[in-house]
Amino acid sequence: MDRGAKVAGVKRIRIHDLRHSHISLLIDMGFSAVAIADRVGHESIEITYRYAHLFPSKQTEMADRLDDLGKGDF
Repeated sequence: MDRGAKVAGVKRIRIHDLRHSHISLLIDMGFSAVAIADRVGHESIEITYRYAHLFPSKQTEMADRLDDLGKGDF
C-alpha cells in the first residue's frame, strides 16, 4: 500500500478505507445490497445495510412509474 501510493503520487489510505470506497462505488453504480454483500463477503445483508445512507431512494421513481401506469404509459 505504501509503495503503490508513493508511485501513484496519492495519499496513503488504510485497507479498510479502500474497502469502504469499493463498496460505495458499487452502490453508486447501482448494484443491489445483496450483490454487494456477496461480492465483499459480508456474513449478513445487515452489514451491507450499514451503507444504507448511500443507497439512492427509489420512492420518487416508484411513484412516477405508478403514475405512468395509470396514464397507460407503461
